[in-house]
Amino acid sequence: MNQPYPSQLLERAVGEFAKLPGIGRKTAMRLVLHLLRQEQSAVEAFGSAITTLKREVKYCKVCHNISDTDTCSICASPNRDASTICVVETIRDVMAVESTQQFRGLYHVLGGVISPMDGIGPSDLQIESLVERVKQGEIKEVILALSSTMEGDTTNFFIFRKLAPFDVKMTVIARGISIGDELQYTDEVTLGRSIVNRTLFTGNM
Repeated sequence: MNQPYPSQLLERAVGEFAKLPGIGRKTAMRLVLHLLRQEQSAVEAFGSAITTLKREVKYCKVCHNISDTDTCSICASPNRDASTICVVETIRDVMAVESTQQFRGLYHVLGGVISPMDGIGPSDLQIESLVERVKQGEIKEVILALSSTMEGDTTNFFIFRKLAPFDVKMTVIARGISIGDELQYTDEVTLGRSIVNRTLFTGNM
């Protein structure tokens, strides 16, 4: 049985925090009480940061990574290898690969993987924009860095077929990452080695 809240304002705040992934009501209560103990200016800064993020954040028009500008700093950098694209599922995967400091190319964020069980098809992902990038003829290699799951492998195969008509090398990250693992939870050393030791993708599932 839930304990009654001494304040409806407290209950409402706890309810909002509890909507966040991985946050139960006990953790939500701890976070809310922590904020109540802070200075007014600190709480206002916290709220302002979240509101500004939602209102002003952009998605890179090239790779779909999160950005403060229309083109992200990675795509805009002259020091990156623009002939190589690393295809990942989410923005968190970009950060995971970047943390290895083993990749100097560009990225393409799909926004997920093909998963009929979850109602996610190819048209729900940024696959056509990837095809358009490759069509321009400047891309020499596409690295498929998707999770080692059935959904990830299905997406790899679909992309392989879509890019088959183009003169582009297709590789997949080495399977030092265990089958079923998600990229964002892989340690930096293993992920870095997987990027460096990527292998040719032949379309076999």
